[in-house]
Amino acid sequence: MTDGQWALLAPLLPAAGSTGGRGGRPEKWDRRLVLDAIFYLVRSGIAWRALPADFPPHQTVLAPFRRWTRARAWCRIYAALRERARLADGRGPVPTAAVIDSQTVCADTVPTASSGYDGGKKIKGRKRHVAVDTGGLLLAVVVTTASLQDRDGAFRITAALREAFSTITLVWADAGYTGRFVRDARKIWDLAVTIVKRPDQAKGIVLLHRRWVVERSFAWLTKFRRLVRDYETLPATHEAMIWTAATPGSSATASPADPVHRRSLSARGGRLCAGAWG
Repeated sequence: MTDGQWALLAPLLPAAGSTGGRGGRPEKWDRRLVLDAIFYLVRSGIAWRALPADFPPHQTVLAPFRRWTRARAWCRIYAALRERARLADGRGPVPTAAVIDSQTVCADTVPTASSGYDGGKKIKGRKRHVAVDTGGLLLAVVVTTASLQDRDGAFRITAALREAFSTITLVWADAGYTGRFVRDARKIWDLAVTIVKRPDQAKGIVLLHRRWVVERSFAWLTKFRRLVRDYETLPATHEAMIWTAATPGSSATASPADPVHRRSLSARGGRLCAGAWG
């Protein structure tokens, strides 16, 4: 993590427990080193106990990660940076449109109660549902069993999206979300859902309107080895890992999923444009 990234993240971290007037032992290890250890684990995909000796003991790193996860700190940190990035990009601080999709990942080592079998992908594991803005920045994340159909999972991710943003009026989705979700989204959340289908005559890789944005976000996230599979006992922990991976400082290279480093890309010359919608 660079000095600039630390200066950006340090004020956003939850206050130490010993500073709340309730007593407690002051933190022994530098928070920057603890955060570096968390980012290293997410990037490399190692087990907590396998953290190198250069970092604090794994229990010292795991404890604040769990506290910050319970407090939904990772989501709030990313939200603050996302708003700053949107303003720097000349857009409003909150989005008015989103793109939703899901991705199934193998999770054969997690409890069976929170995993399932995706018959379409032939994968036993979990399914992560995400909503992104038109630039690919995360807006909401929900992790479910892989057996949950997209049209059913759509209600969960859209509920999370509406809870976070009252400004969203339009959602793009693929053909897996057709059916009652399109109708009920209008009734429940006053959302217009536009289904973007793949042309029948299309062959090979086709850049589909708006859908490419969320597919690219999945590609960014799977560069982090901890997210290639789901190793977490609790789905909420995997959700936290996703927010952590997208946070500045989690990678030595600039990832567009990182709201500080994201670029606006134009469709010609290898650059893809987010368009007029926020």
